[in-house]
Amino acid sequence: MGQLSGRFLADLDVQVTFDDLCKGSILGDRIELLQGRCVLIATSDQLTTALALIELDGIARRLILCPPNVPSQHMSSIIETAVVDAVISDRPSPEAESLGIECFICSSRIIQNQHKRSKSQETEWVLLTSGTSGFPKLVSHTLSSLTGAIRPTEISAFPIVWSTFYDIRRYGGLQIFLRALLGRGSLVLSNARESLSDFLIRADAYGVMRISGTPSHWRRVLISPTANRIAPQYIRLSGEIADQSILDNLRIFYPSAQISHAFASTEAGVAFDVVDGLAGFPASIVQQDLGDVEIKIENGSLRIRSPRVANGYLGSARDAVANKEGFVDTGDLVELRGDRYYFIGRRGGIINVGGLKVYPEEVEAVINCHPRVQMSLVKARRNPIMGAIVVADVIAKPASDVGQSTSDMEMLKRQILDSCRSALAPYKVPTAIQFVPSVNITASGKVARPSG
Repeated sequence: MGQLSGRFLADLDVQVTFDDLCKGSILGDRIELLQGRCVLIATSDQLTTALALIELDGIARRLILCPPNVPSQHMSSIIETAVVDAVISDRPSPEAESLGIECFICSSRIIQNQHKRSKSQETEWVLLTSGTSGFPKLVSHTLSSLTGAIRPTEISAFPIVWSTFYDIRRYGGLQIFLRALLGRGSLVLSNARESLSDFLIRADAYGVMRISGTPSHWRRVLISPTANRIAPQYIRLSGEIADQSILDNLRIFYPSAQISHAFASTEAGVAFDVVDGLAGFPASIVQQDLGDVEIKIENGSLRIRSPRVANGYLGSARDAVANKEGFVDTGDLVELRGDRYYFIGRRGGIINVGGLKVYPEEVEAVINCHPRVQMSLVKARRNPIMGAIVVADVIAKPASDVGQSTSDMEMLKRQILDSCRSALAPYKVPTAIQFVPSVNITASGKVARPSG
């Protein structure tokens, strides 16, 4: 790609420098028409969304980030709930047209103009939750709450090139976009039209130094033939439980990288980072002064209070994000073992085995520790006696010295079950293990877990 001058945002086919953006706009003079309005940004590519966010913060009253593949039956409700009166898109929006909403068609192409942007208000930023159980919740933030975890010390003396496997229209990706922007760095965006191998090659060509994603993203990276094309200085994991297996494997594969796993959610914001290379987090964090973040454990659930917490949900029927004391119940359950807390799963993901609770993530952490396991998905199977039993889908790494014979896989299955029996209560041990070529990953980069 040649020498890159200045800061930039790069997508699969397009690169925009900040110098270009200072000289023009993707909206041109139409930006005046969006002053004080509630704007839904629903573009097919991340770059156009990124440029619209830069231009409209401080101009629009409310910005709603619409991730890709939102079901069309939800769009009209989202528009009505967020009181949208303008849509930015790179294609016509039938939902907006049916409601009489003005749609501004644009792309990532910069229009040269001399318009001076008059930023006169604090813009409300609205993100959608994943909506795995139906209609997504609309979570309201300010730019201040979104950037509360980004410290001035993160501004580097030399340009940092960031990248992320996340989509920036979701909380995890938006955090990296804002870190790159406020840290005076550049950002290489992922693209759904690009294979993981090709993305890693492109990241290498741009000289990506810092990169983030879910543990599931990183497990896919480690089995990619182009995993060695990147040499990151900093690796960040979030969005799922980072078990010891993925942390160790990343340390082995990228020995020069600082590896951090962060706890964050769309509602609670970024709470803390763990940089000691170990799963879970030190119990001392709960008592420590973390500045503007307070952490407590109540009934085994992690609770967060800080200025980074969202303002609330849009829509009168929504529950409050935080309780009366300002704490968000994250729904993430932890267990104290010695001087460290370990994440054991989500409150809503429990498998009920004859009245006994099994957290799939706890079982997966044990399975994933086997050196021949790349990834696993633990789930429930209905049982007429117990109500449910535990089963597991496992992606196995190829053996280095033997083929994937039936006897080899049977031996691997026995080894996995022996590990589970040694580490887990009997009712948590999978009754069946199935070897699979892949497991489904959601649009937000997490393992797609069965509902209900």
